[in-house]
Amino acid sequence: MLAGCNLFGPTKIKEEQIIPAETLYGAALKDMDGQKYLTAIANLEKLERQHPYSDYNEKAKLMQVYANYRIGKFNEAIAAADRYAVLFSASEDMPYVLYLKGNSYYGQIKDITRDQQIAENAIESYNRVIADYPKSEYAEDAREKIVVAYDQLAGKEMSVGRYYLGQGQHAAAINRFKVVIDKYQTSTHIEEALYRLTEAYLSLGLISEARTATAVLGHNYPSSSWYKEGFALLGKQGLTPEVNPSSPLATAVRRRG
Repeated sequence: MLAGCNLFGPTKIKEEQIIPAETLYGAALKDMDGQKYLTAIANLEKLERQHPYSDYNEKAKLMQVYANYRIGKFNEAIAAADRYAVLFSASEDMPYVLYLKGNSYYGQIKDITRDQQIAENAIESYNRVIADYPKSEYAEDAREKIVVAYDQLAGKEMSVGRYYLGQGQHAAAINRFKVVIDKYQTSTHIEEALYRLTEAYLSLGLISEARTATAVLGHNYPSSSWYKEGFALLGKQGLTPEVNPSSPLATAVRRRG
């Protein structure tokens, strides 16, 4: 009978001390200035919890995005950015919030062997900055980071394409290299992709396509070491680069020519 009884009376839950919103906000600002971001985040979260309708809430949510981003808590920064966007979509700080969200994805781009959805998400966020706020101070940097993110995606396609090529799965390899050429023409992988196409097409006996791939490579990157290798590879079979006008690759010459 005693087992179900609390001999010491009901347990008291310690109530959280209510601190004025302006005090919490001021403390958070001071912490931010001192780069004490974890303490700042704790004060900002307390401000939201204790004063959900405070005039400080908009700035508090913005500061949470920045503070989490600064200490590398990227997922928390992304979540904070999404909350801010839902509540304050018309805010003049929206381009900055979207930019920080993009940076939070960008900061997680590790290497080409990992899932590249993060790079896609970074590109999506940066594109929103560029499309919705083209005159903002963040648009130009967003464009530059998109180039890097695209390079990451192209690198993934190249890695898979090389694997297929090494396994003798030439058709699958060709599909991967063509993705690089069609979608990521600004990437640093475009030259190798054209060379690898030459390799794969020759292996399948598609001579016209192989000659076209090397011709496109030479037209766009005449000084490239990949072009020299492609030229030599064709030469071993008594072939020279030549564009087949009916090849889909021929349009790459017209785009860049």
